[in-house]
Amino acid sequence: MVVGAQEGEVMPCRERCAACCIAPSISSAIPGMPQGKPAGVPCVQLDDQLRCRLFGRPERPAVCVSLQPSAQMCGTSPAQALCWLARLDALTAPGR
Repeated sequence: MVVGAQEGEVMPCRERCAACCIAPSISSAIPGMPQGKPAGVPCVQLDDQLRCRLFGRPERPAVCVSLQPSAQMCGTSPAQALCWLARLDALTAPGR
């Protein structure tokens, strides 16, 4: 994470975080997860360094492409990012 990043500012991903590949549910198919991904389950496309194997590839789901790191979402640690994204997922769940 960029130290001092302001809310809404574009920033690079934090190394070995992967909160956005773990916390939220994804309803669209992902290679290796044809039914999508449940909330709290790591995506099968994460490598040993917690990087997306599909990054920059056309197979990457649109929801993943559209989710951009930000100071608000990522907080100051992977744990904060997981909490924020889990709460967002719960608040936007169908039937809520």
